[in-house]
Amino acid sequence: MEIISKSGKKDLAFVYLAKTGQDKYIEFVESIQPPIPKEDKWVLIVSTLYGCPVGCSICDAGGWYKGKVSKKDIMSQIEYLILQNYTDGIVKSKKFKIQFARMGEPALNTEVLDVLKELPDKFNAPGLMPSISSIAPIGTDDFFEELILIKNKMYNNGNFQLQFSIHSTDQKERDILIPVKKWSLKKISSYGERFFKKGDRKITLNFALSDKYPIDPEIIKDNFNPDTFLIKLTPINPTITAKQNNIENGLFDYKSINKLKAVKTLKKIGFNVLISIGELEENKIGSNCGQYIKKFQNEKEIKAKNSYSYPQTQIS
Repeated sequence: MEIISKSGKKDLAFVYLAKTGQDKYIEFVESIQPPIPKEDKWVLIVSTLYGCPVGCSICDAGGWYKGKVSKKDIMSQIEYLILQNYTDGIVKSKKFKIQFARMGEPALNTEVLDVLKELPDKFNAPGLMPSISSIAPIGTDDFFEELILIKNKMYNNGNFQLQFSIHSTDQKERDILIPVKKWSLKKISSYGERFFKKGDRKITLNFALSDKYPIDPEIIKDNFNPDTFLIKLTPINPTITAKQNNIENGLFDYKSINKLKAVKTLKKIGFNVLISIGELEENKIGSNCGQYIKKFQNEKEIKAKNSYSYPQTQIS
């Protein structure tokens, strides 16, 4: 793996661009969540595919796809970041979260499961907590069945996080945002009830808020159990693709989101509602769902206001 460049700042996040083969690029991230120091929480976000075949309307990873990242190269992303921060290889962060959510749908790469099996033995990281974020594409049932076994055997007592990206409760709108065949809400719910057991973290249902795609609490109530699932609300980040598709949202503060009728209703029903905004400066770094590679490939052709404004530091 050849590290090409990076962007960002030490007290927030760095995005790295790397090459692993002919015309095969990946990007990965290390971040903290101010004011929480790295000693308490450190997050890595790694790529599992070269690009992504899904092509979500708000994500820059779609539009090109070069295949699956090998177990070796997934591990290389993790190892590189660990050694950059902990030269002795011992990760001292109390919560060490590895998100398989940077570039690519992880359920389309079974080598992600092999990585999950090897992580605890490969790295000295007592605070290890893997996180899988998925749209649950049709045809990935075997992946998710094995994921239950791995979680139960290796990541008990809340040391694993599972998230499903839903984005809209309206099926037609959901198909616009996520334009591939995917599990229905009922199938996600049924799987979640089998996945979740006492002591686990609740399964996250993620909705990227947009004025175009509102959420209906009654549909969520009819399909999901608040004892098993929680709701995560995030703004639409200013990715190049979201801007091209005219999908934007001005709700970037907790107060505005908390005032939404849907939020009040969900809480009344009994759901935990997590509002995840993050630092707005991350949009300039490109460490949210905007993809760093797209800037690298299109820097002269595409200019998106407030996206990727941090300079890239060339490493090789």
